[in-house]
Amino acid sequence: MNILSIQSHVAVGHAGNSSAVFPLQRLGFNVWPINTVMFSNHTGHTGWRGPVFTPETVRDVLLGMEEHGAFAECDAILSGYMGDPGMAEVILDAVERVRSANPEVLYCCDPVIGDTDTGIYVQKDIPDFFRNKVIQQANIITPNHFELELLTGRKIASTEQALKGARSLLAEGPDMVLVTSLITDDCKGKHIAMMAVNDSEAWLVKTPAYPINGVVSGSGDATAALFMAKLLENCDLKHSLEHIAGAMHGLFKNTSLAGSKELQLIGSQDELVKPSVTFQAIPVNV
Repeated sequence: MNILSIQSHVAVGHAGNSSAVFPLQRLGFNVWPINTVMFSNHTGHTGWRGPVFTPETVRDVLLGMEEHGAFAECDAILSGYMGDPGMAEVILDAVERVRSANPEVLYCCDPVIGDTDTGIYVQKDIPDFFRNKVIQQANIITPNHFELELLTGRKIASTEQALKGARSLLAEGPDMVLVTSLITDDCKGKHIAMMAVNDSEAWLVKTPAYPINGVVSGSGDATAALFMAKLLENCDLKHSLEHIAGAMHGLFKNTSLAGSKELQLIGSQDELVKPSVTFQAIPVNV
């Protein structure tokens, strides 16, 4: 299967495409990465260097792929950090063009806006763009806790509130919502949760929270990629959620034990394919 991944990229460490592409390849997928930025390292560090590519540059690369006939062979599209509304328009246009060539293509959108420890770190127009244009076009959307609150305008402090928030996003058009880094009143400090929801099912899984050295970026990018991959493998919602819970648990554990400020993605590659610890997802029926 061929996956078009349009995201940021860093040379050192793992964020954006440098966090999403390798897990997909390790699972056997062919990935066509298009980078929206080329930074020396992720912006959670004190400084970084490198260019932000213009929407015109990315559009030109996509046009070349279309002329080459690649769009008809594209099975899925993954998008993450968009940067500005101009880039977001280019990505949505690409989704539309790929769907014209292959109506069965799956579009997974990680609505990168911010996080609980950083707040919003994208341009001010991006949240509304996700809210009003992108969600409606995605088959899968993977907000973190902070982004779920922002996109729905709801305070999320419980499993019930998270489910209601996810269902409100489903009403906008997606087939599935994966909520990552979910922190509810019953798991603060000890566990971290994820919830997967579609029109007929809702599942919750909790894993231990490991101490991380500083700001470690890229986990959401890897999570979205793995979740989409398992669904492409025709795994059901519950199994897909359990797989990524085990995979990310192994990745976070290894990163914590290494005392690293970067995800230990390569060292944890076997965990991505076959997690050493299995976590049981439970149905949510509130």
